[in-house]
Amino acid sequence: MIDHLGINVSNFGKSKSFYDKAMAPLGASLLYMVPEQYTGGAKVGGYGRDRPVFWLSDSTDKPKSTQHVAFTARSRAEVDAFHAAALVAGGRDNGAPGLHPHYHPNYYGAFVFDPDGNNVEAVCHDPE
Repeated sequence: MIDHLGINVSNFGKSKSFYDKAMAPLGASLLYMVPEQYTGGAKVGGYGRDRPVFWLSDSTDKPKSTQHVAFTARSRAEVDAFHAAALVAGGRDNGAPGLHPHYHPNYYGAFVFDPDGNNVEAVCHDPE
């Protein structure tokens, strides 16, 4: 279970543009920007539906390793829409929407690489 998660990004503006579009089909948006006086001047923003749970932090250095994050989708249609929006926003395909029964019979997910090469997924666990 994840309460919140953050990743470092090498270009905050480019990543924000990507996530603004990719998160919209999941009903999530940028909800909060931390005032820069609390971040040492770095841009830090949180995305979510009701509260910020996914955070982007501007990094002056290229992130040293990529990360994986999976977002809960409320339907398979949201997974499909996330994948399409992420590709239009400049993401690279890392697995088209579909069932992944090796995880469990109802695992329906889609995967993209964000501008920094992080593996970003949307998943729905419902049977249809």
